[in-house]
Amino acid sequence: MDALMALACQPVQIAGRNRLWRKMVIDGIRDDPDWKNGDYTAEPRAGMETAADMFYIAGGAPLQLQKTLPTREATDKADADYVKRFAAAHDANDLLYAVNASWDYDPSAGLEKITAPVMFVNSADDSLPSGTRDCGTRNQTGEKWPFVPLPISEQTHGHGTHTWAAVWQQYLKELLESSQH
Repeated sequence: MDALMALACQPVQIAGRNRLWRKMVIDGIRDDPDWKNGDYTAEPRAGMETAADMFYIAGGAPLQLQKTLPTREATDKADADYVKRFAAAHDANDLLYAVNASWDYDPSAGLEKITAPVMFVNSADDSLPSGTRDCGTRNQTGEKWPFVPLPISEQTHGHGTHTWAAVWQQYLKELLESSQH
């Protein structure tokens, strides 16, 4: 590769809040008696509701949620709608597999193998990779790779900020220009 921009990233093991919410999703499904060790005939409702709520809160941005859900009624309706859509779109065992797949995630040991220029970009309102945390990751020569903590703004969307190119595209341009690609 010529250059690498990691968005909504965590170049260290999953720990802290990121690990906690994943554990809560896993436990919520596994602790639901209707899960039946994965041999259910109908989706375990309580476990899937817990999973949906955890995904909603983990992926959401406080500023955006407060702005779009300013009342109790709006919040309760949005949550009920989200849970319904989430549960209809996911299978409990598939979800367990997906969330558990990152349980031992830790790319730090292999980062020194990367020779291309790298830039890390996180939104400060993204609680999953601890948005403002600079992990001090360094390249093969010991030089620190750039870390950009995007400040919370009307344009950031928590973990979903990585899908809003207008928020981070200037940094991609800088990376490509500095790497001459």
